[in-house]
Amino acid sequence: MRYAVIIAGGTGTRLWPLSRGARPKQLLSVGSGKSLLRIAYERLIGLVPPERIFVCAGAAHRDAILDHLPELPLTNFLGEPIGRDTANAIGFASAVLAKQDPDAVLAFVNSDHVIEPISAFQDALRTAFEEVERDPGVLATFGIPPSSPHTGLGYIERAEPIATPSPTTAAGGAPAAESSGAPEIFAVSAFKEKPDLATAQSYVASGRYLWNSGMFVWRADTLLGELATHLPASYTGVRRIAAAWASPERELVLKEIYVDLPKISIDYAVMEPTARGEGAARVVVVPMAVDWLDVGSWPTLARTLENDRDHNASNTVTVLVDSEGNIVVSDDPEHLVATVGLRETIIVHTRDVTMVCPKSSAERVKDLVARVHDAHGSRYA
Repeated sequence: MRYAVIIAGGTGTRLWPLSRGARPKQLLSVGSGKSLLRIAYERLIGLVPPERIFVCAGAAHRDAILDHLPELPLTNFLGEPIGRDTANAIGFASAVLAKQDPDAVLAFVNSDHVIEPISAFQDALRTAFEEVERDPGVLATFGIPPSSPHTGLGYIERAEPIATPSPTTAAGGAPAAESSGAPEIFAVSAFKEKPDLATAQSYVASGRYLWNSGMFVWRADTLLGELATHLPASYTGVRRIAAAWASPERELVLKEIYVDLPKISIDYAVMEPTARGEGAARVVVVPMAVDWLDVGSWPTLARTLENDRDHNASNTVTVLVDSEGNIVVSDDPEHLVATVGLRETIIVHTRDVTMVCPKSSAERVKDLVARVHDAHGSRYA
């Protein structure tokens, strides 16, 4: 059967001080007034039944996540005792669901993306589901056709298209008269790390490269087979966790094992070596023609907010005199932020922290958080 797992770990350090340890970025509201997590959940409605939608996130955030997703069964929350990056979150979820359903086909999607239109997102996932069901040895990922030479994203180099059987045939087995209109599928040549500007420009000009979305579809047992090859310590650990999942020792086993799993992303651990032919599976990519935001910094979050005629993005009450291109955010929508002569600046107000920095330094907020932690411990984290 088909399942979907929303990966909702991480704290979103670059969205500090609005995003904190107790309120990670996936629980932040965006322009629609809904949290990123809620939006991610609603994108899956109609694609898989609600009872087969799971969330994998930090155990400490369980209650907050259930507040945002009251219809999520408690049994569909997979709580990590500590963050160990995506290879382990995905391996953990795959092992638990494979224990419940040996034929499980899983879609892994992120909780911090804004994607439109939903119909194109769902069409791409259906195409990947169908391909994995047709060929169980496939690991499918999704690439976003680049709209610019972005230096903050990874890329997927696609190879030749993969021929797939027509979903319908005429009498006698002849091809159907019309194409299904489903997205194409391509073999993957390589995964590329975040490039410099000149390299990113060459990627876009070639037409062979897609932004790496970090979303996947595969059979749970196929992914576990690749994990056994490339990351055997994690494979052994998550299989032990899955074996104890229905027992009274579940939490004890989970906490004991998870903390020692090697911290590594699924791209480094599995996707890249498998794409190089070092595993038993094959990696394919489905282009997803959508407007896509990976909400990982203040400039990207600002694209979900209202803009005034001077390109100031805000979610609160403002009086901005001779001010252009600013981002003004508050967790109190009645809190007034007033500026004079300010350009290209981020202002974030919360009850206990006010953060100000140039937009050009948005990526350095993570460094700022580390400095705050050194000076004040976890008080403002």
